[in-house]
Amino acid sequence: MRRVQSHYYGERMDRPTWFERALSEPYEQRTVAVGGCPISYLAWGQPGRPGLVFVHGGAANSYWWSHLAPLFADEYRVVALDLSGHGDSGRRPEYSLDAWTDEVVGVAADAGFDAKPIVIGHSMGGFVTISTAARYPDAIAGAIILDSPVTEPDPEVQQARRGADFKNPKVYPDLELAVAKFRTVPAQRHYEPYVMDTIARHSLKQVEGGWTWKFDPTLFLPKRSEPDDLLPRITCRVALFRAEYGLVTPDIGAYMYDKLGRVAPVIELPRSGHHMMLDQPLLLLTGLRTLIADWEHSIPVRRT
Repeated sequence: MRRVQSHYYGERMDRPTWFERALSEPYEQRTVAVGGCPISYLAWGQPGRPGLVFVHGGAANSYWWSHLAPLFADEYRVVALDLSGHGDSGRRPEYSLDAWTDEVVGVAADAGFDAKPIVIGHSMGGFVTISTAARYPDAIAGAIILDSPVTEPDPEVQQARRGADFKNPKVYPDLELAVAKFRTVPAQRHYEPYVMDTIARHSLKQVEGGWTWKFDPTLFLPKRSEPDDLLPRITCRVALFRAEYGLVTPDIGAYMYDKLGRVAPVIELPRSGHHMMLDQPLLLLTGLRTLIADWEHSIPVRRT
């Protein structure tokens, strides 16, 4: 392990070897235009390999995957995109689930995969993944949905409706203060501080007067189609991950399982909050690796 200063927690912390290895993996930052908007994405691994596409949640960005996605790069071409209005991608006059879906497909087409990719989406990104699987059944090989409660609004939408957290993001006078103020919606019991510190630094941009968050504050204002009615339209392989302390309750998981024709595994990550890549990253990595390896060697179960 390497001990570094955590500005998120204000104390020294250990960064484990696996985390250092992930951050040291070579990557490219690329841009592709989708619907007239520049979409930025990170890419690890050589082109011409099987593909994985990671999709972040609301108000997040591609770097939320920067400590996990590279750990697949020995075997896969792996990409993580910034949806429009997030990270380093461009902004749109208005946002929609359909536009974000087109962005996933556009990035996948540009990334250099040798076959249809598996798309992995968290929270709001899970809704985008559901939409991608339903609208573009011939474009992807599988969909993995991480704690995305289809019967409830995005947690960021709920927070935006309640107050000004997303509508009027603050400007902080210096970077370290901004990093120290980084929080998630919803909050949860535990975070790995070295993950939080790294992601916070990639979630900020310099503006007049200091530093502020990269996401567009108008993100959560538009009307957006709900993914609930899209679940029965999915024909590719699909799996659901739910966090023990997350947003997909056992009842919601059972509801989604029924909507998907009772053939999608529902996998619970123990002792994990909604943001499972922040508190249980190795457990999530193990779950994803196990599932994807099984898909490579098994025959899909047909819906009844």
